[in-house]
Amino acid sequence: MSGRKFFVGGNWKLNGNKESINALVDQLNASVNASVETVVAPPALYLDYTRSNLDKAVGVAAQNCYKADKGAFTGEIAAAMLKDVGVQYVILGHSERRHVFGESDQLVAEKTAHALAQGLVVIACIGEKLDEREAGHTDAVNIRQLSAIKAAIGTNWANVVIAYEPVWAIGTGKTATPPQAQEVHAQLRAWLGANISPEVAAATRIIYGGSVTGGNCKELAGQPDVDGFLVGGASLKPEFTDIINARN
Repeated sequence: MSGRKFFVGGNWKLNGNKESINALVDQLNASVNASVETVVAPPALYLDYTRSNLDKAVGVAAQNCYKADKGAFTGEIAAAMLKDVGVQYVILGHSERRHVFGESDQLVAEKTAHALAQGLVVIACIGEKLDEREAGHTDAVNIRQLSAIKAAIGTNWANVVIAYEPVWAIGTGKTATPPQAQEVHAQLRAWLGANISPEVAAATRIIYGGSVTGGNCKELAGQPDVDGFLVGGASLKPEFTDIINARN
């Protein structure tokens, strides 16, 4: 075993209301697994509500935050505000932020540096689109995205969880096969070793996202460089418990 604690994040995206969140919270509170670092990311409006009702053993993440403490940034949320309501994690650079809302590698990196400086754990998302994979550019895209983060944070990776999410597998029902996921994760770990340090490579958790379900999670979790999951749609369903327990 690597010694890296298994990490499972549930990204609720733009879904939920108090009624549905109550049901999800009840499910999570009844299935806490101390051997797994479990985190859920509700819509921003429900961060405080979710944190107030969820077992403290389960973390709460924002789905985004900005690179400034305060100011004239309409619609944005500051890392300090997240901490003020008990949120300890933030997802940054998700493909939907990059490709729907046009966030650049540089902006994602700047937001990552700011969130880390404020004491948040950053779930930093990277991954290639289908045309990039088919053109053989998977490694180049991932390295470009990671290199931007490295330029902003240097060797400060202790509170970074890397989420490899091939864009072509998010919400499509298509999943990277366990060998495909392992190959990319191993290459990412090798990059960390060569460009940051062997210690950072050994310690950093690299999790997989992209149509993870209760049916495919165990085989994916068995790969040596897959340290957990960032789950979308399945995190809104009872099978999320099975995903949390994928290594049990």
